[in-house]
Amino acid sequence: MTSDTRPDEDGAVAPAGRQRPPGHRVALRGDLRAALPDAGAAVVVTVLVFALLWARMESGESDTVAVMPFMDDPGTYWMYLLSQAFGWSALLWAWGTVMLGLLLSGPRPARLPVSRPVLERWHRTTSLTTMALMFAHALMFAAELVRYETKVDWAERLWVAFADTFVPGWYDSGTGQVAIPIGQGALYLAIPLGLLFYVRHRIGANTWRRLHRFVIVVYVLSVWHTLLYGTNVWYGEWPRTVLWLLQLPVAVLLLLRLLRPARRAERLGTLGGGAARPGWWLRAAGRVAAGAVVVGLVVVAVSGRDGGRDRPTHPPATSPHAQETD
Repeated sequence: MTSDTRPDEDGAVAPAGRQRPPGHRVALRGDLRAALPDAGAAVVVTVLVFALLWARMESGESDTVAVMPFMDDPGTYWMYLLSQAFGWSALLWAWGTVMLGLLLSGPRPARLPVSRPVLERWHRTTSLTTMALMFAHALMFAAELVRYETKVDWAERLWVAFADTFVPGWYDSGTGQVAIPIGQGALYLAIPLGLLFYVRHRIGANTWRRLHRFVIVVYVLSVWHTLLYGTNVWYGEWPRTVLWLLQLPVAVLLLLRLLRPARRAERLGTLGGGAARPGWWLRAAGRVAAGAVVVGLVVVAVSGRDGGRDRPTHPPATSPHAQETD
């Protein structure tokens, strides 16, 4: 018996006999307009997160202040708080767009709340919003560094802030030496991988599809950056555990997508000979790795051993980094 579905040019599965109109392309301009409501919702969420962080800092309950006691004045460090708020919104939107992507590329659910084209549009618009939020997160971090570097002139302050924020390996203080390059890697991969969709007619659908798989790497780097550098989840307490738990549905959907891909060419099948063997072993290793991640996340959730630090009795008197001087 033959299947009643077949993959279209972007790897989605469409009913047999139903084709996209000749020359049909999804334009970036149209998706940018469609993303406006989504971006508006992201701004509202960012404002709410910013207000929560401000209130916690004013009340003395902020984990950021527990890590860096000098940051006990939200009126002074509001740009840092806004950077944090954009970062949390970016991670939330990244989680949503990855979940949509896995839902679309994996086994088809029996029922969907909306049509597949709507889900595809949501996937694209949330991806665009995520990129904007990631850039805003980095930009506000740079703005805080400009404010902080008071011992040098404006040109030097702008350069130091730009280099610390956007040049890999430049930031040289504490955990940021590792965490910031990881975040930069996520940002610098997210933008081209997200925008390649709109030029896939030039690079070819197969090339785009292979490159698009690395979007999961962007998400992993984003979560890793947060776990390392997010002072709100710095300690081994419930916020960090919740962040770990949120990765479980992503890992489960990824495993299902690998075990039951929508495209027939991506199915594991039986081990063949010759040139087919490396590809078979690579796909098999991916499924084993995804299964191990699911098991690892369950172990982390059950055991509570999530890599968080112990809250110190006497908070350290640390500063972001030594100010530049002439």
